Amino acid sequence: MNETILFDMLRQSLLIAVRISAPLLGVALITGVVIGLFQALTSVQEMTLTFVPKVGLMLVVFWVSMSFMTTALSDFYLGQIIPLIAES
Repeated sequence: MNETILFDMLRQSLLIAVRISAPLLGVALITGVVIGLFQALTSVQEMTLTFVPKVGLMLVVFWVSMSFMTTALSDFYLGQIIPLIAES
């Protein structure tokens, strides 16, 4: 395996990691901003108010996007990793 293949595989791996984590991180960001605005407007500074809804929504999004994540990882593995192993 030469450097070009290694760097290309690393780039594709990082891209897959970003695609897989984007739904969870996006929901956490949006939920955090909405709850932060609510806390700033109402002066309610309760720690569980930020934690519980964020974790709940992240679990729902994880459950909904689990098939997408599994498909993306298996396609990457079968399309990129297995041919490199078979080539060696």
